[in-house]
Amino acid sequence: MNISAIPIARGGAAGPGLIDRFGRRVNYLRISITDRCDLRCVYCMSEDMEFLPRARILTLEEIRTVAAAFVGLGVDKIRITGGEPLVRKGAVELLGELGKLAGLRELVLTTNGMRLEQSAADLKTAGVRRLNISLDSLRPDRFRALTRVGDLSTVLRGIDAAVSAGFDRLKLNAVILKHRNHDEVADLAGFAVDKGIDISFIEEMPLGRVDGHDRKESHYPSEAIRADLESRYSLLPTTETTGGPSRYFRIAGTATRVGFISPHSHNFCGNCNRVRLTAEGRLLLCLGNEHSVDLKRVLRAHPGDMERLKKAIAEAMRMKPERHDFDLAAQPVILRHMSATGG
Repeated sequence: MNISAIPIARGGAAGPGLIDRFGRRVNYLRISITDRCDLRCVYCMSEDMEFLPRARILTLEEIRTVAAAFVGLGVDKIRITGGEPLVRKGAVELLGELGKLAGLRELVLTTNGMRLEQSAADLKTAGVRRLNISLDSLRPDRFRALTRVGDLSTVLRGIDAAVSAGFDRLKLNAVILKHRNHDEVADLAGFAVDKGIDISFIEEMPLGRVDGHDRKESHYPSEAIRADLESRYSLLPTTETTGGPSRYFRIAGTATRVGFISPHSHNFCGNCNRVRLTAEGRLLLCLGNEHSVDLKRVLRAHPGDMERLKKAIAEAMRMKPERHDFDLAAQPVILRHMSATGG
């Protein structure tokens, strides 16, 4: 089936909107189009992963249908994630179709950068406005150790290709781990300044068990990251936001914004405006809880019934919890890995 043949729901930001039981308006959808990845980052997944069989993941047509339903309900920002989204065949074409949805204000992609050198220009043409690119180290040997299989030079070429492509905004995402890469915080910020792009520093999120990795021991709080940065740079508070959980500062004298995503030290749930669709078709109402609705069942039991799909999405908002309950001292409550959740 040609994905361009699926009817597009109208309404967009002018639609009724999705409001949860705490009065928060949900206007941001993150869609994982695959749980597969060409890296094996130590904080994200085990080295030997079992990925979902093809029959269990949503087709590209189904993904576009869900996206159209959400836009019709007032969602105006969609982020495509994985796993690594660019490993899925047809990903760029899907992005091109999503970019045509009437009412969608912003289409964003998160990537590990391994395939960005070849695809950056096509992503820009498809309508992607912003990219988030994972980069946890600037040292080739350390990058390889953190990703288990990654090549730093490939990612750096991908970043350069993205800069040349002229996206509205580029941002690096760096997960900081104590004794693994915490001593590179200022260097990573300097790299972002040199490229004229933004960077967010992320506290590790305790999703899934990872062999040989103690999250409590590796935790490096945002306050420590900020102190490391301020030993080299002046950080200026700003009210700017990209619609996600980052708290932003500007590096004085530069165009670079520094964000902090702090699920442990600074709970960001109070104004949560987002939900996630897993590659398997589960609508997750919270990153740190298992509250979910099986939209794949709705899609396959009632193909083409957009109103039934919208109703299922709207009713799911009643399940959205007030906050997550991450606890580094406990065994993971959430057994799914970040790659299965949508990074």
